[in-house]
Amino acid sequence: MTTTPTRSQQYRALGLSTFSFTLCFAVWTIFSIIGIRIAEDLALSDTQLGLLMATPILTGSISRLFLGIWTDRYGGRWVFGVLMLTTALCVYLLTFATSYAMLLVGALGVGLAGGSFIVGVAYTAAWFEPKRQGTALGIFGAGNVGSAVTNFGAPFLLVAFGWEQTAQIYATVLAVMGVLFIILAKEDPLAAKRRGEEAKSFMEQMEPLRELRVWRFALYYFFVFGAFVALALWLPHYLIGVYGLDIRTAGMIAALYTIPASLFRILGGWLSDRYGARRVMYWTFIASVICTFLLSYPPTEYIIHGIDGDIRFTLTTTLPLFIALIFTLGFFMSLGKAAVYKHIPVYYPLHVGAVGGVVGMIGGLGGFILPLAFGVLNDITGIWQSSFMLMFVIVAAALIWMHYAIRIAERQEWGANQEQTDLPELSTPHLFYPLTRARDHQDTGTPPPPRKP
Repeated sequence: MTTTPTRSQQYRALGLSTFSFTLCFAVWTIFSIIGIRIAEDLALSDTQLGLLMATPILTGSISRLFLGIWTDRYGGRWVFGVLMLTTALCVYLLTFATSYAMLLVGALGVGLAGGSFIVGVAYTAAWFEPKRQGTALGIFGAGNVGSAVTNFGAPFLLVAFGWEQTAQIYATVLAVMGVLFIILAKEDPLAAKRRGEEAKSFMEQMEPLRELRVWRFALYYFFVFGAFVALALWLPHYLIGVYGLDIRTAGMIAALYTIPASLFRILGGWLSDRYGARRVMYWTFIASVICTFLLSYPPTEYIIHGIDGDIRFTLTTTLPLFIALIFTLGFFMSLGKAAVYKHIPVYYPLHVGAVGGVVGMIGGLGGFILPLAFGVLNDITGIWQSSFMLMFVIVAAALIWMHYAIRIAERQEWGANQEQTDLPELSTPHLFYPLTRARDHQDTGTPPPPRKP
């Protein structure tokens, strides 16, 4: 940082970016509610509904790449403000669509709201020192609660006004916030440094992407964020289809998943600072494997041919059990989302936008691919729980790859008789930089701490 921000400046930047991201996320997931009414009006299949829900996620994912680069180059104040105004216009124009094809085109514009994530990450990270970035980004990431705002509030707007006016209300609120952000937000502390540097080419900004570590982080985020977005979109439809709930009740229950999956991201950031991101990722993946396995079990009737006749019983996931499992899954996914983004400003402090944009793009693509896959699996298999079967396969693969990569790194450390940190796992900030730590010990003449066996 070229200047040291005061605490009030840090909190101002964090508050504005978090509130703005919350509104953007609410807009980004709006089809989870209005899509159900649109599907009724147009007699859409589950595959068509899944595509409509997923289309904004595609735009939001791809846009993160160039929005991250623009934020690195121009700063978050103007990029964030203009992005909100542009998205608000797209949401308003959506209400003039009269066919399914026009709705898909309009949904592409609505998806720009999802790109706000990487803009806010780069803007927020620039205000905080490394030892507090995990907590700060966890607080910012809690803006995912915007999906709960939509799941809880949009059904009431939908019943009262219809889907067109609901979208117009969303557009108006987002436009007002875009103007306020430009007026109230300040340039981040790295803005002067960016202006003083020579403009980097696109390939130079993309240089860190040659490292496999970046793509491993992207896979983690594909599950912890992409699957979160997919379930936030799919749950109301799932609850109506499986348990026969009305749209308002389904929306409120879906909020029980999205609220902890958003707010507990703050706790995930603090835990990543305190106990280490590697440990938090293990907690996340192990708990998610268990939850998705239980949720993927379809209602099954068993017949046992006993001595005195057949014995019949049924195994099914009741609504209270389903809510408990979803709440637990959302909690651990929120920890994982914070843990993944803890790494990026540590390893790539001057490439937060570029690297974070790619990781966010891959994660966001999960939010595009999975709702569509859920709908296709429903149509092909006729089993509602097939969505959780797919999620189980993804998280199990991520856990296996993470553990394999960590063990490979440990063997390399032992062979070289030196300690390196493939993932930040200790709370003390200087331990994130093994080379700097070694130089510090050489300068002071003190021996480095013993390597763990």
